[in-house]
Amino acid sequence: MKRALVLTLVVSVGALSAVVRAMQAPPAGQSDQPKVVEVEKLKDNLFMLKGGGGNTAVFVTTNGVVVVDTKLEGWGQPILDKIKTITNKPVTTIINTHTHGDHTGSNNFFGASVEVVAHENTKTNMEKMDAFKKDATGLPKKTFKDTLSLLSGPDQIDVYYFGPGHTNGDAWIVFPSLRVVHAGDIFSGKNLPLIDVNNGGSAAEYPQTLTKAADGIKNVDTIITGHSTTVPFSALKEYATFNEQFLTWAREQQKAGKSVEDAAAAYKPASTFEGYNIQADRVKRNVQVVYDEGKK
Repeated sequence: MKRALVLTLVVSVGALSAVVRAMQAPPAGQSDQPKVVEVEKLKDNLFMLKGGGGNTAVFVTTNGVVVVDTKLEGWGQPILDKIKTITNKPVTTIINTHTHGDHTGSNNFFGASVEVVAHENTKTNMEKMDAFKKDATGLPKKTFKDTLSLLSGPDQIDVYYFGPGHTNGDAWIVFPSLRVVHAGDIFSGKNLPLIDVNNGGSAAEYPQTLTKAADGIKNVDTIITGHSTTVPFSALKEYATFNEQFLTWAREQQKAGKSVEDAAAAYKPASTFEGYNIQADRVKRNVQVVYDEGKK
């Protein structure tokens, strides 16, 4: 029995590792394609850059540019090219929302003079990545545990950590003067989240982390999601409820003795969440994570 349980855990962790690796690599056959970055102006000095991985925020401050997340490896030049169409100020700071290569992949491109900021757990996770073992240039130089403030006045940026979810280092990047927060992949869009247990993610803690963020972040109107469009801040509590309902449902399926496959096949979100992207493989993976955590 114990041997079977260990084998199940090994298989599920291995499958998740493969998913994370796939997310962090360019799509097959597209490595030689033109790298197109789309720019969406959110405020006079805040822009969202889409394409090539996670959504990148570009915040133009008095003395330079702050970049939140640097997409996949090889996208540094396209990011910089777009920044040059916005401002001639230099990139001075990179903030990473979490460890994954579709958000940290072009850190090294910007060089050692740029200050990289991330949660302390994210730095630990990044140090394990092959890209940063080969070249540590883009590793965080400044880390934080719970909160951190950068710059001041209208340029101020407040960085928060409310607990594990997508990983164990998900940072929330708030631009107070603009009433905008970049959530990274702890809120990648209206969908079932990827829970990276290998990097400390947790299905059990995901909903409460989202709720803490919804309660703890003040005076914000807009969320930059990790991979989708911007959404109103009110969507965060809805997303917390969505994840809480999924967790409760999955635990009930486990208690009833249903297999992961049978439970996943029967899942249907409440009508309240019509329009959410529900991928069958993601349902199965997340049910497996809930079951695995329930066995500990």
